[in-house]
Amino acid sequence: MKWSVPPFRTVAPLLLLALSACSSQEAAKPLLVDSELGQPLADTRRSGDTVLDRQREPMPKPAVQHPLTNSARGHAPAAVKARNPLGDQPVQLNFVDADIQAVVRALSRATGQQFLVDPRVKGNLTLVSEGQVPAHQAYDMLLAALRMQGFSVVDVGGVAQVVPEADAKLLGGPMYSAGSSGMQTRTFRLQYENAVNLIPVLRPIVSPNNPINAYPGNNSIVITDYAENLARVAQIINGIDTPSAIDTDVVKVQNGIAVDIAAMVGELLETQGADQTQKINVVGDPRSNSIIIRSGSPERTELARNLIYKLDNAQSNPSNMHVVYLRNAQAGKLAQSLRGLLTGESDTGVSDDARGKLSAMGGNSKNSQGTSTAQNSSGTPTGSGVQSGYGQTSGTTPSTGNTASDQNTAFSAGGVTIQADATTNTLLISAPDPLYRNLREVIDMLDQRRAQVVIESLIVEVGEDDATEFGVQWQAGNLAGKGAFGGVNLGGSGINGTPTSPTSVDVLPKGLNIGLVNGTVDIPGIGKVLDLKVLARALKSKGGTNVLSTPNLLTLDNEAASIFVGQTIPFVTGSYVTGGGGTSNNPFQTVQREEVGLKLNVRPQISEGGTVKLDIYQEVSSVDSRASVEAGTVTNKRAIDTSILLDDGQIMVMGGLLQDGYSQSNDAVPWLSDIPGLGALFRNEKRSVTKTNLMVFLRPYIIRDSEAGRSITLNRYEFMRRAQGGLQPEHSWAMPDVQAPQLPAVEKAIPGAQQQGPRAVIRAVPVSSGARP
Repeated sequence: MKWSVPPFRTVAPLLLLALSACSSQEAAKPLLVDSELGQPLADTRRSGDTVLDRQREPMPKPAVQHPLTNSARGHAPAAVKARNPLGDQPVQLNFVDADIQAVVRALSRATGQQFLVDPRVKGNLTLVSEGQVPAHQAYDMLLAALRMQGFSVVDVGGVAQVVPEADAKLLGGPMYSAGSSGMQTRTFRLQYENAVNLIPVLRPIVSPNNPINAYPGNNSIVITDYAENLARVAQIINGIDTPSAIDTDVVKVQNGIAVDIAAMVGELLETQGADQTQKINVVGDPRSNSIIIRSGSPERTELARNLIYKLDNAQSNPSNMHVVYLRNAQAGKLAQSLRGLLTGESDTGVSDDARGKLSAMGGNSKNSQGTSTAQNSSGTPTGSGVQSGYGQTSGTTPSTGNTASDQNTAFSAGGVTIQADATTNTLLISAPDPLYRNLREVIDMLDQRRAQVVIESLIVEVGEDDATEFGVQWQAGNLAGKGAFGGVNLGGSGINGTPTSPTSVDVLPKGLNIGLVNGTVDIPGIGKVLDLKVLARALKSKGGTNVLSTPNLLTLDNEAASIFVGQTIPFVTGSYVTGGGGTSNNPFQTVQREEVGLKLNVRPQISEGGTVKLDIYQEVSSVDSRASVEAGTVTNKRAIDTSILLDDGQIMVMGGLLQDGYSQSNDAVPWLSDIPGLGALFRNEKRSVTKTNLMVFLRPYIIRDSEAGRSITLNRYEFMRRAQGGLQPEHSWAMPDVQAPQLPAVEKAIPGAQQQGPRAVIRAVPVSSGARP
């Protein structure tokens, strides 16, 4: 079939016109979303008279009051944008006092975001936009409106969960990331400030329902809050956590002594109060003759630096006479150490090492022998000899009742004269300036605060005694007239009592006593006693001891100390009789008193790494009331003499005793006790089992500053105060009420002391009866 040309030419323009009409589509209209069933309305003429009036007028392009930046647009999560079918299609909001769930449902259809609403989320919401807004901005407006109502939106796995703000932190929300929104968690790692001290500053900035916590382990702060508020908190932390909060500097001293100038500057700039910016620490380093400054602000550091420069001036009238005030060391002991350093004298002669040190200090080794004179406070010579260390003497110095630290020691060696004044604890030094500087370096290194050691000892003794005894005693005779008397008395206790109480039943031995009584019998010289024919005795005794002793002792490093808690008991060591005038005699006894109780002798030595070496002698003694001998009293004694190494705060068992003992005794009548069956009536048997468990534990604490000492003191103080409070007398209607003495409160007894957490101590903890361990 053939097409005719004219008809084709006629139809072609019509086809082109139809295609052009199909290709020109009407521009997309903005969606108007209101609260009617949560449905987006494409035809705005159905939303009410107000909306109809607005739609009849030509709608101008809305003016954006707050233009969005790139970071603000990035607040919408990437997952939300990917699922948003409308993208940046404009949306107009018109919710007036609408139900929250209806608003969320409408916004879910408009933005494509999936929501999960908690049943506890209830209320009305007003959300109106005067003009068109992008879909993602409408989502941000919903988040802000819900936040004002006390609700929060947390994105968990692509689903926005609407929950009360207090529960938002419990959901698995995302960690903080730049350009995100919603409830998030962020960790701030501080470099200079203390995380715990910063919590009170940041707490008012964070929402009341959201947590903020400090982790002292790595000095970090963890905050859960809205992303916008986390960004503001980050700016605040960056402004506070700066290195300017701790300003340090080192100043080299050219003319003076660093330690002397540092003490003067620190005293002048010391301020009272809690303002940390005004705090300043000035410490002199004797090794480099420099001063180290640490303050809370650069201005305070600059003030200290200028003051040091002004004090570090060359003296106009130099002098070789110097007075050194010691802060910690004792002048007499330190003078003896300097004498050994300058002269090099010892028990074996002059040390080559000491001569080398003296030569380096500028002294003359030929005259290093020098002279030494030790005088008492009145100036009278007390002897001569050699002393080394800190008071360990050798030679021929006689004992005058004063130690080296109490004497005014003077000596001259190598052009140096040193006089120790024990009254003011100072050293008077006459030496050239270069040699004096070297001596001051040594003196300042030795004149340091010595550490102290608190030694806590725990002595635990648990003993158990289990004894069983059975015996039969017989008696027969006719003492009413003339006749014979006989019987069996076993077990060390007579059947007829004692002369002091011949008719009392309480003279019978301990245990179960079963006998046959036939009135009384009158024994010449004794009196009337019970006429016991047969006495059977059975006894089972059980005893135990549980002793816990916790002696504590504080002493200086490398100084011996001792503590004794007990009694001084006299022991008779001998007796004799001297004849007096006529027929009288004078008896005498020699008595020796011994200490019975708890004794602890210790000498600690602290190494550079914090290890403590302890030379210990510990003794526990007591009087054994169950054992008695004719010679006198029996005492139990347990002692340990040893040397151990412990770390600071380490507890270690020092020694002990585990003992199990068994004893058996049998008193019997020969031949009769061997009769089968009846032999038990002629025997007295006793068996006992003894167990003793003794352990000694020890723990040292090193105290290097006053804060550590105050912490232990407050702990012991509160412990004793609570013990006194628990022993107050009870109220009695028959007697007047009295108040037992009690320690005052810590604030009154120790001014400036603050309550701190109790430090772990070794002590007995009372357990109430019925309480389960």
